[in-house]
Amino acid sequence: MYLCTKSMYIMRRNKITELFDIKYPIIQAGMVWCSGWRLASAVSNAGGLGLIGAGSMYPDVLREHIVKCKAATDHPFGVNVPLMYPQVEEIMKIIIEEGVPIVFTSAGNPKLWTSKLQHEGIKVVHVVSSSKFAQKSQEAGVDAIVAEGFEAGGHNGREETTTLTLIPQVSKSVDLPIIAAGGIASGRSMLATMALGADGVQVGTRFALTHESSASEAFKMRCLNLPEGDTILSLKKVSPTRLIKNEFFDQIQEMEHRGASADEIREVLGRGRARKGIFEGNLVDGELEIGQVASHIPSIISAQKVIEEMISEFNEVALQMGQIKF
Repeated sequence: MYLCTKSMYIMRRNKITELFDIKYPIIQAGMVWCSGWRLASAVSNAGGLGLIGAGSMYPDVLREHIVKCKAATDHPFGVNVPLMYPQVEEIMKIIIEEGVPIVFTSAGNPKLWTSKLQHEGIKVVHVVSSSKFAQKSQEAGVDAIVAEGFEAGGHNGREETTTLTLIPQVSKSVDLPIIAAGGIASGRSMLATMALGADGVQVGTRFALTHESSASEAFKMRCLNLPEGDTILSLKKVSPTRLIKNEFFDQIQEMEHRGASADEIREVLGRGRARKGIFEGNLVDGELEIGQVASHIPSIISAQKVIEEMISEFNEVALQMGQIKF
């Protein structure tokens, strides 16, 4: 995967770069209200794999983003599809019709779509939060797995397993390429997960806070330099989601503490909370989804700069570690 000497560092093509035909094993997460065609194409043009987030798009909007992404990059890109999406049949039809080469699925049973998509020549990756679901994904025939620790922003697994614990467990349980996710925003964290068995990384929060992200500027600025501990896993009775503390978060916390039912919480949650918070910039009543690693991010930069900085730091630290002996 990589070669270190005192004077150079060379990254070889590995399972992930070969699978997706990309330069670097860095995948941009398909985040709701952040991951449109501008971000996906910018990441792909910079040597990673950009993903359009279908979870916040009506079918006709998704088709528009796919068409624009194809016009903006000659490199591979993909679409992230939550399998519980109410119009998933129409979404998948559009993906096939538009010739999207890669699909990342999440929040559902990978058996439902994997073979159908692969029959169309599409590579399929499924997001999991445990080794048990990794094994089920392998049985479903997926091409690779994203193992996501609960440091990640947005929707999380109920197991609450951290990334550094999850990656070696998944690595032992399956024979597929593994993409680490959750709390990764630097070359150092990328190298750490690869040392534990990952073949690549999926990065969400760092790309959500870039110029090309479609999130509102108010949301981006709120996320910069968050104090440690200012994101908490909430909505556990409905769908565990990592949120920034605000008035909406406090309301949900109070309901959970007094034992409110899942239906009561769903009623308060309503529809469009994530759009209100992330896309419209309502920092009081909106659902502000972001990962723990936001506390490490000091500024808004371009997606290309994110990749350049990650690879530069990865190379530097890999060389340093190659010289360490005990």
